[in-house]
Amino acid sequence: MSRSVILPALALVLVLSGCDREPQESPQESESTAGMGEVAQTGEIDRSRAGDLMPAANLVDPADEVINLGALQGRPVLMNLWATWCAPCVKEMPLLDDLAADYGEELNVVTISQDMGDPAKVADFFEENDLANLPRWIDPQLTLTEAIGAGTLPTTVLYDRTGQEVWRVTGDFDWSSEEARAAIEEVVETPALP
Repeated sequence: MSRSVILPALALVLVLSGCDREPQESPQESESTAGMGEVAQTGEIDRSRAGDLMPAANLVDPADEVINLGALQGRPVLMNLWATWCAPCVKEMPLLDDLAADYGEELNVVTISQDMGDPAKVADFFEENDLANLPRWIDPQLTLTEAIGAGTLPTTVLYDRTGQEVWRVTGDFDWSSEEARAAIEEVVETPALP
């Protein structure tokens, strides 16, 4: 199937399932968050795709540096697909920043923007929100949403040291919760194979 067919289909899925692909002046709310003073957690840990391999996708940052996700193997990776215009994504970014600070070298917390267009908006978002512990990677071709089967933003996937999926969360999640920390510890505390 060609990319020209897949990208419009993916956009339709995102429109129907939560955050759509149209940038807004302020982050969009999904049905689960609209009209609420406090945005409710919508995601839950899903282990149904455990064992899937991390895609070997190339990402760029606002300074045009390139990294391949495969280069991150060797320690656990928590990969978060998000966008600046998605309210649930914006809500969880400070929690992910705290998580990255808490785990340091034990866990690669990788945030990957699905924003299209000017990469400066991603850099500006990080500066405005004082997110000092997260990388500013961008997936402008949306290769990861297709590769991992993400139909909603945010989608977060935990991979073990060998690059195999352990679990994923579709929708926002309280990354400061005991449930989140316990699920991450399962993988962080598993020793590397010799």
